[in-house]
Amino acid sequence: MPTPELDKAAILLALHAGPGFVLPNAWDPGSARILEQIGFPAIATTSAGIAWSCGVPDGEALDRDTMLEHVGRIVAAVGVPVTADLEAGYGDTSADVGRTVALAAEVGAVGANIEDASDGGLFGIEEAVDRLAAARAAAPSGSFVLNARTDTYFVDPSLPGRDSDDLFAQTVERASRYLDAGADCVFVPGVVEEDTIRRLAAAIPGPLNVVAGLASTIDARTLFSLGVRRVSLGGSLARAALSLVERAGRELLDTGTLGFLDGAIGYADLQRRFSR
Repeated sequence: MPTPELDKAAILLALHAGPGFVLPNAWDPGSARILEQIGFPAIATTSAGIAWSCGVPDGEALDRDTMLEHVGRIVAAVGVPVTADLEAGYGDTSADVGRTVALAAEVGAVGANIEDASDGGLFGIEEAVDRLAAARAAAPSGSFVLNARTDTYFVDPSLPGRDSDDLFAQTVERASRYLDAGADCVFVPGVVEEDTIRRLAAAIPGPLNVVAGLASTIDARTLFSLGVRRVSLGGSLARAALSLVERAGRELLDTGTLGFLDGAIGYADLQRRFSR
């Protein structure tokens, strides 16, 4: 008999075969509930948003157990599939990455991002492939959607191999190897030119995920027309929410006025939204 996790994984995977979908990133159970109620069929977590909510910077400043605790709370708050941002897998070895994925599945995530970079530098391609293969092997069979992130467009621009043609070729090579290792989708953040996105979507033999609202301001419909299947937001929603907190705080401190409440959801309405 199919399990709820298998059903949710199938829903998430099926979205990658459609014309394109937006996958919003939640950072706590409340933001996840709001996004679910709006009508999103699946939700991702954001390592950046979760880290900021804990008062620390993004980039594995939180340990694996703490991150997975937050992921588990988000999963428990919603009925839609949740895929987890697991950064580079929280460990130096492929076995560490596999263990992280297994633990993410235990808290109810039915998918995950795994990055191929740490401390600002890319893993060698063979090491990155081994880490992806370990993630695939550790994931529950048939009930986990693996999104392989390559940071080729994010690494230090002063490093060798930054010629645009070489960079494109490196990205396609990594993407192809990651799909061969068991990834279901390839995530290429940091690419902003429409022509490059179109070429990547055509050259990568699997669904392409890009992030909107970080370096790129291209809207989702345009990205879909370029061949992108999955559009995520990363920490953008969390940044917008925290920006409102900062603006509200400045207004209160400087003038004592309450203009920041214009358009805010009412207390009673939020109470109803969070009632089971």
